[in-house]
Amino acid sequence: MNIEVRKQNDVVIIDFKGRLAAGVSDEVLTQIVNELLTEGYKKILLNLSDMDYIDSSGLGDLVQSLRMSNRSGASLRLLKPQDRVTKTLRLTNLLPMFSVYENEKDALAAFSQS
Repeated sequence: MNIEVRKQNDVVIIDFKGRLAAGVSDEVLTQIVNELLTEGYKKILLNLSDMDYIDSSGLGDLVQSLRMSNRSGASLRLLKPQDRVTKTLRLTNLLPMFSVYENEKDALAAFSQS
């Protein structure tokens, strides 16, 4: 898995490439989100457009990251998850927990409206 963090105004965008799975990511997502929250960032966008697989461990990381964000008064949203990832989120009834956007422009605009 490859992760890049970039900033667009006051939104931090985390770009994922590869798999969010046990043995591959092992809480990397929650560590990154925790660091961003500690640094005071309140708008986090997880770009899942290049994430091709997520397992139960990865789902746990997503949910934990969302909960940490909510507790910190931050907003964590998802950008363009691939069909396979969306299907997994839907089957596990986790999809409604997240705000999901199809393109970066709409996601950034939604952050500025909230």
